[in-house]
Amino acid sequence: MRGSTVEHQLENFMNGVKRRNPGEPEFHQAVEEVAATVIPYTIDRPIYTEYQILERMAEPDRVVSFRVCWEDDENKIRTQRGYRVQNNNAIGPYKGGIRFHPSVTQSVLKFLAFEQTFKNSLTGLPMGGGKGGADFNPKGKSDHEVMRFCQSFITELYRHIGEDTDVPAGDIGVGAREIGYMFGQYKRITNHFVGVLTGKGMEFGGSKIRTEATGYGTVYTMENMLAIRGETMEGKTCLVSGSGNVAHYAVQKVNHLGGKVVTLSDSSGFIHDPEGIDASKLDYIHDLKQVRRGRISEYAKEYSSATFHEGKRPWGVPCDIALPCATQNEIDLDDAKTLIANGCTGVSEGANMPTVKEGVDHYIDAKIMFAPSKMANAGGVAVSGLEMSQNSARISWSEEDLEKLLKDTMTGIHESCVEYGRESDTYVNYLRGANVAGFVKVADAMLAYGVV
Repeated sequence: MRGSTVEHQLENFMNGVKRRNPGEPEFHQAVEEVAATVIPYTIDRPIYTEYQILERMAEPDRVVSFRVCWEDDENKIRTQRGYRVQNNNAIGPYKGGIRFHPSVTQSVLKFLAFEQTFKNSLTGLPMGGGKGGADFNPKGKSDHEVMRFCQSFITELYRHIGEDTDVPAGDIGVGAREIGYMFGQYKRITNHFVGVLTGKGMEFGGSKIRTEATGYGTVYTMENMLAIRGETMEGKTCLVSGSGNVAHYAVQKVNHLGGKVVTLSDSSGFIHDPEGIDASKLDYIHDLKQVRRGRISEYAKEYSSATFHEGKRPWGVPCDIALPCATQNEIDLDDAKTLIANGCTGVSEGANMPTVKEGVDHYIDAKIMFAPSKMANAGGVAVSGLEMSQNSARISWSEEDLEKLLKDTMTGIHESCVEYGRESDTYVNYLRGANVAGFVKVADAMLAYGVV
């Protein structure tokens, strides 16, 4: 009877979400993943239902959409669309990245802002959830074109953000260069030097290990899950997708812990190096992707041990551990089945929602170690929160102190997820644990405020 009640409530809830948010499949996917695990928890705690807490969480506080006009190097006027989704600030200022990519839509940013609310809650830091971006593609653009776009973007966005209101960071397509341009324009407009953006350069308020944090945190999460089983990363064969910062530092940390990464990828395909991607090869990839802006296929030309697989993803390669670090929905149901059939026993999501819902369901059914993105990749926003603290206090912490704080934060997140997700002595449902642990903190704050 209870099962049918849960299914009925979930169906009614999702019908309402889809009716209010038509044509937004990514947002529907993110909300349903959370609701499917949170509703069984709230059904025994009627105050959350009485105060419509989950419904309110799934309705952003506000969505700001604006035109961004800029001039390219040929003096042609270009127009993009910018957004900021401020989802929930019950436990602190809105916090979440800015993404510049042609795939950016309101649906994508609403899903990311919703996920960010739970992720930020899990860190234990006082940060709400938000996300922003534009359908601008920085690839192939000159530095001056990127600068002009960033200045135009922040000229509109600046009125909606602030160090105690909303503190954006970087994301796909937005790195130190873009943050620098936006911070410079914000300072120019407001005449205030405050911690309104994170991911800044070290010269003007940035934090050590911010670049490394998401990748490191993804691997620390897997290390924590393995420890529950009495295992370590030593000798584990790992698949990593992507070749940006998250992937780079995930590979670096796996190497530090004695594992071996055999794949990386970009939008053109993936490389497979059975000998492993060691420190010198990783340096080559960093130069290839971050400096020369090349394609991952060039790695296979440089190293005879590697092969390039055009237009394919790496999930068919046998492995012990998978670390998807590229983008959302990069692992479909067939990929999930293949991973498990080939011996994969753990997945830690470095990217945001990289596995489709059916694939996640397959992980849960197979009872493998699965860390959803809100749990696994929270290291980046955790260090962003620490950057906010350093900016507010006008101080700077050492790299050693920050890495210890990062590792302690990921351990704390793991412990919270175990508390709400343990199903037996041998299995923890980390998806349920992450969703419920993230929900409870925000929900209790919302209850304390009354109906606002």
